[in-house]
Amino acid sequence: MSIFSPTRYVASVDVIDLEQLYAQGKRALLLDRDNTLVPRDRTSAPPEVAAWLDRARELGFSLYMVSNNWHKDQVERSASELGLDAICFAMKPAPFAINAALRRLGVSHDAAVIIGDQLYTDVWAGTLAGVDSILVKPQTTVDLWYTKIFRIFERRALRDVPCEER
Repeated sequence: MSIFSPTRYVASVDVIDLEQLYAQGKRALLLDRDNTLVPRDRTSAPPEVAAWLDRARELGFSLYMVSNNWHKDQVERSASELGLDAICFAMKPAPFAINAALRRLGVSHDAAVIIGDQLYTDVWAGTLAGVDSILVKPQTTVDLWYTKIFRIFERRALRDVPCEER
């Protein structure tokens, strides 16, 4: 593992143990939209993702969507449906949007984790911002053309990283 590897790698958002994160001192979850919360081929999050977010709120987590998607209407619609504040066109892996979200939430870097489906955007942004990261498998194989290219390199980089299924 390198400094640009995720803290954890899991099958999907809803398998992340929220009680464990809370016990580790995490208080904020920064969440990617596309293929993390909302499959790229759909407009809404699956019910199990919405239920997981509700559980996170019950436990006292602060939540913030940090998306590279530049379609502001899509990001804002998803954020509204899921009860989240959001930053769109975050320009990850640059850490600026992560830092902005943490300032808005009033949470320190060590109390936050970023959760996303891309190694070279979400995980690297977390590393550059000093925030732990959890990489999730993408919810669908539908991706932007350039993301498909990055996925080739991701698969190679992650071939020896175990993925937690449950």
